[in-house]
Amino acid sequence: MKRFVRENGLTLFFGLLLLAALVGQSVAGRAEFNSQQVADGQERVSYLQYLTTSDFAVDVAENWQSEFLQFFLLIFVTVWLVQRGSTESKGLGKTGRESDEDQKVGEYAPPDAPAWARAGGLRLAIYSRSLGLAMGTIFLLSWLAQSIAGRAAYNGQQLSQHEDPVSWVGYVGSADFWSRSLQNWQSEFLAVAAMAALSIYLRQRGSPESKPVGSAHTATGEEG
Repeated sequence: MKRFVRENGLTLFFGLLLLAALVGQSVAGRAEFNSQQVADGQERVSYLQYLTTSDFAVDVAENWQSEFLQFFLLIFVTVWLVQRGSTESKGLGKTGRESDEDQKVGEYAPPDAPAWARAGGLRLAIYSRSLGLAMGTIFLLSWLAQSIAGRAAYNGQQLSQHEDPVSWVGYVGSADFWSRSLQNWQSEFLAVAAMAALSIYLRQRGSPESKPVGSAHTATGEEG
C-alpha cells in the first residue's frame, strides 16, 4: 500500500482535492439553492435531493468541460506552435509530428514500448493521437452534459416566471449557455498563456513544470 501511494501520489493528491472541492461546492451550493427556494416561497431540499438537481449538475459540468478543453487544445496546438524559453513548448526546431525514430514507434520502438506503438496502420494512428482524442471526447461529453443540465435549470426558472420553456437547440443557442461556457473558457486560456509566458523567466526548483533554476531564459522545452 505504501508503495502504491508513493508511486501514485500525484493522482491521489488531486483526486482527494477533487472530492473535497465537490463536497464543499455541494454544501455551499445547497445553502444558496435553499436560500433562493425560501425567497421564492418553495420548500427547502435535502442534501441528497440537491445532488440530483440540474443546478448542481450544470455547475459541475460547466467547470469540467472548460478544463478538458484547455488540455485538448494544449495537446494539439503544441504539436505545431512553440514559445521560445517556455517549458510548455517543444524545442524551436521540433515543430510537427516528428519522425518515427524520434517518437520511438514502429521499427524504432523499444522492447518495453506499448504494443500499439510497435504496430502500424490504423492502430498506430489511433494510439499516436489517443491522449488528445480522449481529452476531446471528455470535453464534448461534459459540454453535452452541461447543455442538458443547463436547459433543465433554465426551463425551471422560465416556468417559475410563467414563461415558455425552450428546446435543447434553443438553449444551446441562448445567451445563458454561451455565457456559462465562455466565462470558464477565458479563465482557462488565461492560465495557459500565463504559464507559458511566466515559465520563461520564473523557476520552481525541483518541479517538472519549471526549467532548472540555472537554465537560461532562452532555453526551450527543458524540465527541472
